[in-house]
Amino acid sequence: MPNHQVADLLRVSAPQVLAALVRRYGHFDTAEDAVQEALLAAATQWPGQGIPDNPRAWLITVASRRLTDLLRSEQARKQREETAARWVLPQDWLTPPADRQPTDSDDTVILLFLCCHPALSPPSEVALTLRAVGGLTTAEIARAFLVPEPTMTKRISRAKQTIKHSGVPFAPPALGERDARLAAVLHVLYLIFTEGYAATSGASLHRVELSTEAIRLTRLLHRLLPGDTEVAGLLALLLLTDARREARTGPGGELIPMEDQDRRRWNAAFIAEGIALITASLPRGVPGPYQLQAAIAALHDEAPSYPDTDWPQIMLLYERLLALVDNPMIALNHAVAVSMARGPHAAMKLVDDLEADGRLADDHRLHAVRAHLLETTGDTAAARAAYLLAAQHTLSIPQRRYLHARAARLPGETSG
Repeated sequence: MPNHQVADLLRVSAPQVLAALVRRYGHFDTAEDAVQEALLAAATQWPGQGIPDNPRAWLITVASRRLTDLLRSEQARKQREETAARWVLPQDWLTPPADRQPTDSDDTVILLFLCCHPALSPPSEVALTLRAVGGLTTAEIARAFLVPEPTMTKRISRAKQTIKHSGVPFAPPALGERDARLAAVLHVLYLIFTEGYAATSGASLHRVELSTEAIRLTRLLHRLLPGDTEVAGLLALLLLTDARREARTGPGGELIPMEDQDRRRWNAAFIAEGIALITASLPRGVPGPYQLQAAIAALHDEAPSYPDTDWPQIMLLYERLLALVDNPMIALNHAVAVSMARGPHAAMKLVDDLEADGRLADDHRLHAVRAHLLETTGDTAAARAAYLLAAQHTLSIPQRRYLHARAARLPGETSG
C-alpha cells in the first residue's frame, strides 16, 4: 500500500486507538505517547510488510504493550503506593476488550468531551481536540493557529497534564454537567470549522483539513445525540456554510464574495442535508444560537441571488440571536443584513457603535464592512481608505489582495 494511504488509515485510526486505551487506563498523556509510538511503528512496517487484517487491533496491541512498559517504568521511578494503586496493567483489566467494535463511536465522543474539560481554556480545548481526536500533528495545529510549534507543544502538554491531575474518569459526563460540557464541545467544533473555512492567516483562504474534520466530528456527535437540537443546528450550520466553499475562490485562489459567486458551484447535497436538519430541529422547542445561525445560512443558500435573499428575515433572525449571545461578529453580520434590508445609513450607525465598543477594533472585517457601506453611499475616498485600513489588519493573503483590489477600483492615490 502506498505511504499516503497508510498515513490516511493511521490518521483515522489514531483517535479510536487512543480512546480505547484511555477508556482502560485513564492516563490520557501516557496513553497518547504510547499510541504515537504504535503509529510510528505502523508507518515504518506497514508499507513494506503490508497492512494487517485488523489494523486497529494491531495498533491497540502494540500501544498497549508500550503503555504497560511506560506505566511500569513510572512505577519503578516514583515508588509511591498511592500513585501505583491507580495504575491498571493489562493482566488486571476487568473491562471488556479494548478493541470491541460497538463502542468505537461512543469512545471517540467521550474522548471529545474529555478534551473539552472545564478546567481547560478554549485555545487548549481546541488544540487538544485536534491533536487527540482529529489526528493532526502538533506542527499542523501550530500552523493553523499561527503560533510556533514549541508553543503549541507546551499548550497541548499542559492540557494533558491538567486532565491527568483532574481525576476525571474516561466516561460520559454525568447528566448534571453534560449540558455545560456539550456547550464547550460544540464551541470547539465551531472554532475548528471557522478556522478551516476562513483561515486567519496564510496563502490559502481555506484549511480544508480543519473544516472537514469539524464536520466529521459533528456528524458523529449528532449520530450519538440525535435528539439534541443544538447539535443538529451546528451540523446544519457547518454543512450549509461549507456548501459555498468551492465558489468562494477563483482560479488563482482569489476571494470571491457571496454576491459574486456562481451559485451553481454550491454543494447541493450539503444544502439539502443542512436544510433537512434545521427544518426538523427548529419546531422542537426554543431555538438556540446554532439553530438560528443555521436558519440564516439556509436563507442564504436557498436564495436565487444575493439581492433576492430574504434580508428582512435574516435581519430579524440576527436580532433574535443577539438577544441570546453578546458577540460582536454576530452584531457586525446583523449590520450587513440591516444595510441590505434598510439601507447603508441605518447600518452605519450600528458599525459606529461596534467600533466604539472596541472588541473589533483590530479586526479587518469591521473596516471592510464600513468600506462597503461608504462605497454604497458614494463616499468613495473614505471607502478607499477604509478598504486599505482593513487590508492592514488581516494576515490572510487572499483577504488582503481582495481588499487592495476593492480599494484600487475607487478614485484616489494608488495603493502601495
